[in-house]
Amino acid sequence: MEEGDVGLAGRVEDVLDVDLEEFGHQAAVDAETVKALLREGAFDNHQSIVGLEYEFYAVSEGRWRGDEGPVEAYSLTRVPRRLLDLIGFEKELGLHNAEMTTSPQPLNDHGLRAQGAEVRARLSAAQETTAAEGMRLVSDGMWTIPPAGETARGYLADSVVDDGVRVATNMSDSVRYHAMANGPATAETFAIEAPHVELEADTVMPESLITSIQPHYQVPNAEDVPTYHNIALRVAGPLLALAVNSPFFPPDLYADDASPEEILDDGWHENRIPVFESVMNGGDAGEKVRFPDDLDTVADAVDRIAADATIVPMPVGGGDRFDDAFATLRRKHGTYWRWVRPVFDGATRSDANARIEFRPLPAQPTVRDSVAFLAAFAGLMESLSRRRHPVADQDWATAEANFSAAVEDGIDADLTWVTTDGAETTSREAVFEDLLAHAEAGLEDAGCDEETAKRHLAPLRHRVETGVTPAGWKRAEVRDRLADGDDFDEAVTGMQREYIARQTDTLLDGCFADW
Repeated sequence: MEEGDVGLAGRVEDVLDVDLEEFGHQAAVDAETVKALLREGAFDNHQSIVGLEYEFYAVSEGRWRGDEGPVEAYSLTRVPRRLLDLIGFEKELGLHNAEMTTSPQPLNDHGLRAQGAEVRARLSAAQETTAAEGMRLVSDGMWTIPPAGETARGYLADSVVDDGVRVATNMSDSVRYHAMANGPATAETFAIEAPHVELEADTVMPESLITSIQPHYQVPNAEDVPTYHNIALRVAGPLLALAVNSPFFPPDLYADDASPEEILDDGWHENRIPVFESVMNGGDAGEKVRFPDDLDTVADAVDRIAADATIVPMPVGGGDRFDDAFATLRRKHGTYWRWVRPVFDGATRSDANARIEFRPLPAQPTVRDSVAFLAAFAGLMESLSRRRHPVADQDWATAEANFSAAVEDGIDADLTWVTTDGAETTSREAVFEDLLAHAEAGLEDAGCDEETAKRHLAPLRHRVETGVTPAGWKRAEVRDRLADGDDFDEAVTGMQREYIARQTDTLLDGCFADW
């Protein structure tokens, strides 16, 4: 553990000593405060605003070379905490993680360009700094090559007991993360549930396998949060089907008796979803990670956060932020895990906003692909709500089934959609044509001209036209390597190194379509 872990056990115990009943009572009081502010219009904006959370993991650049290229290249590596401060990124669950959050921008062509420019500027500077340390940041849905000389199983499961508190060896120095493994409502062990995968750990560290992008959409009128939330549920399956990017686990996590053919035939295209759900849903807290129910009113959104099971009752101090008026509810929101979730916050009253966070998407091969998904999500929020698209009335169970199908089969999933004329369709071409046409229309509503709107979404149209997603590319690579005589471990590792090598040349200025 790092030097910063000194005294961690004591700080975790302080959290566990917080009165759970009082914490819940204060969250309920805060909920009433938020609802009063909603009635005052405190969270309304005069325009739609977008933002993005973008997670990465770090790998070794690889200083050793053989006759056919890097031998030890691209194994997972831990990021020194001082480097995170230098590059202006935030820590995430694992010591290998780093997260960037962009500045909110108006939803228009300039705002979308600004989102991409900020990501490129900050990521370019970060890559220069990390390169000096012999590492680089990778944009991907799941890592598969553990640190050099270690196993993925050991890296994810190693922990120690410090003064009665279970501490994961490779977890960031965050009291909240470590408290999750020690609270009374959490499970005794944390297991991954996915085809042919076997892993149990004493902490939530297995969740650090996965990385994501999370588009944010600040709604103009907070009273309309339910409309946008419910539409986001209907587009979740189709957008995830285009985004899938985590079809393989580190090879040593698969069962010894599982053949490569069985893993490929039974494996899902987007394992990030089942990892988060299975690891975090154990214990007495219930299904905290899930596809949420529809919302009827904005007050319902607030009440759901307040009523959600508490697993980490973090103490809340005073402050002079606007949202410190409901600080306990805001703290509780940090463990309100839904694949689509509403958020109410703001440092000042003028910054106060109600937004929809769209959480199903894995990190993508390039920045352009990531911003394309931000543009698509925002465009759909604009268009489908304005045009009262009939998919908004699609049965919730169908939307959930679409989501599950996308997890398992990606772009080839059996999806059910409702087109503009109200006709139900299961045609892949019709689903994605209507989806992307409305995303383009929404961007045009926000001020983009037709050509610009098409350019923002071109990376996604290419996936529809070719039928190839990042997960599909990875699966094809592994199949080809197996056919060439590699064993399964070699095939997955070779695929992963090829993914990172191609990303090296395209992350900032290219596109997955260039691969």
